Amino acid sequence: MKRNVILAALVCLTTFSCAKKSEDIKVGVYGPFSGGSAPMGVSMRNGVRIAVDEINAAGGVLGKKFVIVDRDDEAKNERGGQIMQELLDKENVVAVLGPANTGVANASTQYTQQKHIPQIVNVSAGAKVNEFFAASPENYIFRIAANDDVQSKVIVNQAIKRGAKKPALLCDDTNYGQNGREKMEAALAAAGVKPVYIGKFKLKDTDMTAQLQEAKAAGADVLLAYGIGPELAAVSNSMDRISWKVPMLGSWTLSMSNYTTNAGKNGNGTMMPQTFIETAAKSPKQLAFIKAYADKFKESPISSAVSAAQGYDSMYLLKMAIEQAGSTEGTKIRQALESLSAPYEGVTGSYTKPFSPTDHEATKEANVMLGLVQDGKIISSEK
Repeated sequence: MKRNVILAALVCLTTFSCAKKSEDIKVGVYGPFSGGSAPMGVSMRNGVRIAVDEINAAGGVLGKKFVIVDRDDEAKNERGGQIMQELLDKENVVAVLGPANTGVANASTQYTQQKHIPQIVNVSAGAKVNEFFAASPENYIFRIAANDDVQSKVIVNQAIKRGAKKPALLCDDTNYGQNGREKMEAALAAAGVKPVYIGKFKLKDTDMTAQLQEAKAAGADVLLAYGIGPELAAVSNSMDRISWKVPMLGSWTLSMSNYTTNAGKNGNGTMMPQTFIETAAKSPKQLAFIKAYADKFKESPISSAVSAAQGYDSMYLLKMAIEQAGSTEGTKIRQALESLSAPYEGVTGSYTKPFSPTDHEATKEANVMLGLVQDGKIISSEK
């Protein structure tokens, strides 16, 4: 008799646990939480966490709480594909946020598309998004980050506006860097300008002297760079080493802490496109976000403020879509994202119908600011 009571109690506990678990809404979050790209991934995840904390504290959505299932893709393409399959097939997430690296995105977003699970790319600028429309009008991939087309146009337009006539291009040899190079070349061609030098470097390279000497010898009057923080810092330090003083403009990743810290004074004056600049924050939403981030993660300034802000806003846009859909079913969330009825005042800007059934890119050129490195911080510079 006593044994039966114990078994019954265990069954009740198990049933309660399962029922409690079913009340959660799982969201997958993946990015590089280790390695050279870590500032992007960790900051993005932290931004998502702050949003989830706020949403859950306010009662969640549809009477349920959000739970983040996060995975470190280590900026490895194959790892990204493995993680995505795990999130979809084992964890049964209702949506995915991330990643940061272009190669990882292009090795993994196919799975969310195939499974009809919405994904908001919140950091990667080179990931395929609208390209999925060519194969299917039901596109489940969205983006809140400024893509390479937008960034390249801002970079090139700013260089020309500042009087550059002989640009040199120097980009890393990854999918991200080479996609950026291609887009910058296209933007230059549209403006009737031809680069006098095009070079590349590998991840973990620390000396770019040879490439820069060639660019200098070609008479370049501006350097346009695409890569991530550590290597871009090596570019700036190598420019100082050969005493070559020309303006440097490049990808948004020049705002990463591992660029500003490693480049030190050699980073001063470098410019890049930004969707959020911590030192220029003014709105109550932005200021509250910065305070929440500092309080929770004891970090100021944020290692990658753009990543953190875009992570935060991507979670709120997902929440609004689920709320509007009244469901966590993938197709209904996608349809809601494509027709959000309520505006959203976010950290990276104000959003009114950011997506449509034919355009899943939320950020346009007009939404991007120009950042400038000054003594280790990113400040606003006039576009």
